[in-house]
Amino acid sequence: MSAFDHRKYRPAPRVPAFNRQWPDRDLTQAPIWLSEDLRDGNQALLEPMTVEQKQRFWQQIIKVGIKEVMVGFPSASQPDYDFVRWLIEEDQIPDDVTIAVLVQCREHLIEKTFASLAGVKRAIIHLYNSTSTIQRERVFEMDRAGITDIAVQGATWVKTYAAQHPDADWRFQYSPESFSSTEIDFSLAICEAVMDVWQPTPDNKCILNLPTTVEVAGPHHHADQIEYFCQHISRRDSVIISVHTHNDRGGAVASAELALLAGADRVEGTLLGNGERTGNMDIVTLAMNLYSQGIDPQLDLSNPDEIVQVVHECTGITMHPRHPWVGEMVYTAFSGSHQDAIRKSLKHQKPDEPWQVAYLPIDPHDIGRDYQAVIRVNSQSGKGGMAFLLERDYGINLPRWMMLALAPYVQQESERRNGELSSEIIRQVMFDNFTQDAPLALADYRLSKGQHEGIEITLWQGSETLRLSGTGNGAMSSFTDAWKKHSGSNVAIIDYSEHSLGGDSEANAIAFVQLNIDGQRLCAVAEDSDTVSASLKALLSGINMAQATKQHQQEGADVEVEA
Repeated sequence: MSAFDHRKYRPAPRVPAFNRQWPDRDLTQAPIWLSEDLRDGNQALLEPMTVEQKQRFWQQIIKVGIKEVMVGFPSASQPDYDFVRWLIEEDQIPDDVTIAVLVQCREHLIEKTFASLAGVKRAIIHLYNSTSTIQRERVFEMDRAGITDIAVQGATWVKTYAAQHPDADWRFQYSPESFSSTEIDFSLAICEAVMDVWQPTPDNKCILNLPTTVEVAGPHHHADQIEYFCQHISRRDSVIISVHTHNDRGGAVASAELALLAGADRVEGTLLGNGERTGNMDIVTLAMNLYSQGIDPQLDLSNPDEIVQVVHECTGITMHPRHPWVGEMVYTAFSGSHQDAIRKSLKHQKPDEPWQVAYLPIDPHDIGRDYQAVIRVNSQSGKGGMAFLLERDYGINLPRWMMLALAPYVQQESERRNGELSSEIIRQVMFDNFTQDAPLALADYRLSKGQHEGIEITLWQGSETLRLSGTGNGAMSSFTDAWKKHSGSNVAIIDYSEHSLGGDSEANAIAFVQLNIDGQRLCAVAEDSDTVSASLKALLSGINMAQATKQHQQEGADVEVEA
């Protein structure tokens, strides 16, 4: 038997049968947001933030637009106390922002908490005590009644001290800590007992925060807990239901999102998910989830790079490049099929229609990202990726047959380098393999009009000068006629594409040709100051490549004969 024995664990108990409705609901609005970065996030750091770091983080939270901020545990931490005093004495709290502070159900801590808030205009006093079976029986060794008495006494002290400071607008919040592991009937009972003390009304609501202190079951289970609670708590119109989810099973965001479907009004979390153990619920991720569904998150996330920088510099935690929505590589496609789908979708996307681009659930421009990193090419990439990069960075529109011809060379180069290829390298690979400037090179040409168009062209062939002439229905057909008269070689143009590389008269042109030269099929490309010169140079490149191939084959045959 393996030491990894699943039988030592038990699934979380089911919520009692009730009228479950959350699976049939849709989210239509953002929740009330509360940032826990300065308290829950801070206490989880190896080196807690200094007052100066907290001040910087505070400014970022305010800039994002979060209106309720847990600023610390001032009764238990001198830096937290000092930070609260700075906020109040330096008038750092905007009129539309409410700070919150955490406190246990102990009178001397509650007294110190109110002292730290002297002069505040408005604040939330967040009271908590542990309620789960494990905490009751193994930590506190108390029964339900004893745990309830602690909560009721704490609520009474909070109400009493608030009455001694009538100049402030006090709001009360209670958390049955470890709600996720507490029997649902006891969670309801202890919250009812606290509300009996505070006597909330529709005009003066209290906050009941139901934390997933440790995530012990799936998001669907948490949604059931929240909806059951919402359906059975009294005075529902006088209560704001809040959730505080942790990420032990990787479901903090999903649990919070489903909790909103289940009736929660408020969500506590941190920017980018820092927090105890595996972290808190990530406010940025949940807000972007809402945004991607056409719901205004009521937050400004248009500059995620700034958020990432502040979080990193204040916490010392580096964000994963695959972090949802704002990671460095989340809008990057290496897969060939993904790249092709993105490239084609972007071409069809119209400014006035809903966003519909394969593999990009939102427009990266919305959060300050451009398309520079959307498609990147490595050995796993395909035709669409390299075509996208060439078009984006150089204005080169590859015809499909050129994509097919170029792709193997790009893949070989990526494998040789064992990594990603830039658009510059891809362009160079194309010209290295589909342009050959010798032995034939264009010196000069002159086109003439008549019954048939004609060309007089001068070529260099090493030190020799060739002067040719021919007729046709255009410059290219006239040249192939001239070349056949000179060499006897048949040059058939299978396909052809040319275009300008810019919108002004100074822009160069590029030309692609697909040729059949005496039964040999090949592609060539050339760039020059005008489309005719580029086209003729592409034809010459094709002829040069055909001659080189023919010579190589002849040399190989001669070696076989000698052998």
